[in-house]
Amino acid sequence: MRLILADDSVLLREGLSRLLDDAGHDVVAAVGDAAALLDAVERHEPDVAVVDVRMPPTHTDEGLRAALEIRERWPGVGVLVLSQYVEKTYAATLLAGTTEGLGYLLKDRVSEVADFLDSLERVRGGGTVFDPEVVRQLLARTTHADPLSRLSPRENEVLRHLAEGFVNAAIAERLHVSLSTVEKHVNAIVDKLDLPRDPGYSRRVLAILRYLDG
Repeated sequence: MRLILADDSVLLREGLSRLLDDAGHDVVAAVGDAAALLDAVERHEPDVAVVDVRMPPTHTDEGLRAALEIRERWPGVGVLVLSQYVEKTYAATLLAGTTEGLGYLLKDRVSEVADFLDSLERVRGGGTVFDPEVVRQLLARTTHADPLSRLSPRENEVLRHLAEGFVNAAIAERLHVSLSTVEKHVNAIVDKLDLPRDPGYSRRVLAILRYLDG
């Protein structure tokens, strides 16, 4: 696939470029700031842009804002956001819109090469990928008063997999249950969370947002 890398660390850019080249992918641009990223996407329109959350000049959320702009201006470009730490607000912001072709991983995950490459393929294919550690830490915030506390252990497990971007069939395979069982769990989850039945909203996405905001 054709990729753009955006990170202010030269070492990380060069390391990722070599890793991706060895895996048979084409890194069409590797840049160090958000403005250069947007210019590169406009020129090359890659399959996926891999974007660091924090980039110059302020090293706060420049990468995140660039990622959101890419999704608005070039919806066909997948975006895989990398973060050094679990940042709940950024994760929720990314999920507030459409989730197709979107990923959010911790940088440590890059060292797990097979998983990282699989995440890129899933994002390119229109899937959603969220780092398991991000989901685990967000789940740990659940309290007795939280609506998430209404979920059974199995429903929490299903919701965790949803937040990581897996479709129902993949969840069924991972949990060694039938597809219909997963569908029943998903229906129970959205009902227990009292999510609106407005046809203009995806209750599945709303459930993930509720999970990430818990």
